[in-house]
Amino acid sequence: MAARMKFICDTERCIDCNGCVTACKSEHETPWGVNRRRVVTINDGIPGERSISVACMHCTDAPCLAVCPTNCIYHTEDGIVLHSKDQCIGCGYCYYACPFGAPQFPETGMFNHRGKMDKCTFCAGGPEVDTSSAEFKKYGRNRIAEGKLPACAEQCATKALLAGDADVIADIYRQRVEIRGYGPELWGWKIAYGRKQRTEATKARRENQDTGDAQNNPRRFPT
Repeated sequence: MAARMKFICDTERCIDCNGCVTACKSEHETPWGVNRRRVVTINDGIPGERSISVACMHCTDAPCLAVCPTNCIYHTEDGIVLHSKDQCIGCGYCYYACPFGAPQFPETGMFNHRGKMDKCTFCAGGPEVDTSSAEFKKYGRNRIAEGKLPACAEQCATKALLAGDADVIADIYRQRVEIRGYGPELWGWKIAYGRKQRTEATKARRENQDTGDAQNNPRRFPT
């Protein structure tokens, strides 16, 4: 069975250093204004403040994939959400559908004039030949094909950001919680990975997000 590649950000360890952001931008040489990863601080300056590294979560039931009119967004065998810039028309539907703000556009103005969508690729490139110059030019370095982890996770000094097979990184986080004796819910986990990947039979149905979840309420943290 193929691995299910996912991200986890441990908010108890993230120190808002932006090392993951710098590593991503340097590794893929993304254009000015495009940030595939960013660090968001919630409850800034008050008790309960947390910093979270955010990018494409490579959702099991990806809403961007559901709304794309040209079907340029797809899942790999490892569960990574990639897209074809050759098919992208820059309509911006994915931007509005994504709960994590992952899709980026190189230009400003109306969406059909913003250029091709860009986002985190889990360092897995795109539909072009692995590690080819064409792939690097469009999508950045394909570290997965080289047998490496995403650059952001490798660079994380506190190992707050974990990337890899979902079962493996979930076990790592579970061990941390057991050692601490406490631990908040993983931000974004339910939204990104809580549902099974959609099939043709379920494609027409979508459930609304639970707005009461802590991950959807910036003023509330789980205990």
